[in-house]
Order: sequence, then structure tokens, then C-alpha cells
Amino acid sequence: MSKQADLLCIGAMLWDVIGRCPRPMASGADMPGRISHIPGGVALNVALAVARWGMAPAILSAVGRDSEGEALIAAVARCGVVTDYLCRDGGPTDVYMAIEDVNGLIAAIADAHSLEDAGERVLAPIRDGRLASGAAPWPGVAVIDGNLTMDQLSRIATEPGLAHADLRIVPASPGKAERLAPLIGAAHGCFYLNRFEAEILAHRELPDALTAAQAMLDLGMHRVLVTDGGHPVADGLAGAGVISVTPPRVTIARVTGAGDSFLAAHLAAERAGLDRMQALTRATQAAAAHVSGKDMP
Repeated sequence: MSKQADLLCIGAMLWDVIGRCPRPMASGADMPGRISHIPGGVALNVALAVARWGMAPAILSAVGRDSEGEALIAAVARCGVVTDYLCRDGGPTDVYMAIEDVNGLIAAIADAHSLEDAGERVLAPIRDGRLASGAAPWPGVAVIDGNLTMDQLSRIATEPGLAHADLRIVPASPGKAERLAPLIGAAHGCFYLNRFEAEILAHRELPDALTAAQAMLDLGMHRVLVTDGGHPVADGLAGAGVISVTPPRVTIARVTGAGDSFLAAHLAAERAGLDRMQALTRATQAAAAHVSGKDMP
């Protein structure tokens, strides 16, 4: 193994193809802009971000044996992500394609069929002793990505190899938020949602992040962090209430990956011993920096 992993990221590892236009776009518009082709996927975005914060994340995902997969693995390994535990038995490497304009995301398509088809094979390293097993569960943080199927997430909810893990759970998109239902009652679960995802889980409108965080606690979550674009961000903890901070105002340069930057910075802040308010503030600042076209640290 290249190095000892101290955090697990389980979910999507793929190529992000992002087209960005510096002006507003209407439906059907054909506009000049820039197209980037970069490593992505929720689990991988978090892994790359926490690696920048000095951690050693291992990614559990499915990557094809095609040239795209080989290039992807080489690119992320150079960034400090442990890639020794990938499932390589599936189809072509997955791809996420998005269009963004000056106001944010216009539309996106996630082709994550290789991850979905891999099924339980993605979880083999936490069952066979390479990273963990039922007899020796993973003792640290495991980030769980909503790109996993409902069946995969249901398995994770009762997985012996993750019985002692600090689960950090994030939807891949509002459309996949309901996949997380099997994990809502996890005793060591911490959810990272945006307000729209919280509304889907609550089956009702929620006017702000504070209301959304309380609604998620009422639903049975142990802990939840809710973002709402440039509006106040909330952290709800069962038995300790809801706290909030307001993000700094920034000019939007990109939006894809902002939530993953928020999660990674929050993990790093808690790892460094910061309290709830300090960690929430650090995470909010990191997300704002990402949206403005910069990255922390």
C-alpha cells in the first residue's frame, strides 16, 4: 500500500466535464465559455479536499479498466488519495457532465452506472480485513456518498465493518436525497445537506437552513449540517440544538464541488479540535472560497 489511510471515502470516482459560461444562459442557449475535464464525484471530491488539509483518504469506488480510468487513478494518486482499494471489474469509467453560468448550475447528468453495477464489491475492503472487517471495524471517519444505490446504502447502515465508524453522509444531488433514508437513524451519523435536499427528506417546504436542520433532527438524525447558498448555514446536533453562521459574500466563479469543500473543511476543523461554531465557520469560509474560484487551505 502506498500509505496508511486515516479516512474512508465511499462512493463516486469519475471524470467531471464542466462547461462554464461567464454570462447568464437561457434554455437552449449556445454560448462561448470554457470546458474543464477534471477528477470528480462526491466521494473523490471530498478525498481530494481532505488530502489538501493533510489527511490520507482511501477511496472505495468503481473505476473502469479503460484509458480514462487509468488516467483518473494516476491523477488522484498524485494528489495524495489512496487508490489501492478500488473495484476495477465493471464497465467504463463513470462521467458527470454539467453546465454552469454566472448564476450557478443550469443542468447536469451523472453517468454513474459502473459504481451502481459494482454493488457490494465496492465494500469488499471493509469486509475482508484489508481496511476493516466485522471482527475489526473501521474506527475513524467514513464519508458516504449518495451516488451509491439504495441497496448499497442499506447495506452500509448495518455493515459490521463500519459499526464503530463516524459516518459523514452526503447526497449526490437533491434527486438522490431519498436514497439516504436507511441511514437517517444512524447513531454515529452526520448528514451534510442543502436546504432543497432537506425539503425532499422532510416532504415539505423549509424556509431556511435553521428550520431545515431542526426538521432533520425531528426526523431522527443525530447530527446534520444544512447549507443554503449564500444564506445562513446551520449545524443541528441532537440534544444540543441548532447553531448558525452567515457565509461571506463572494462573486460566483463555480459551484460544482462547493458542498464537498464544505464537508472536507469541516472534517479538518473538527480533527484539529475546533468547537462546533468554529468548525462551521471554517467550513463556510472554505465553501465560499471554492465558489469564488479559490481553495483552502
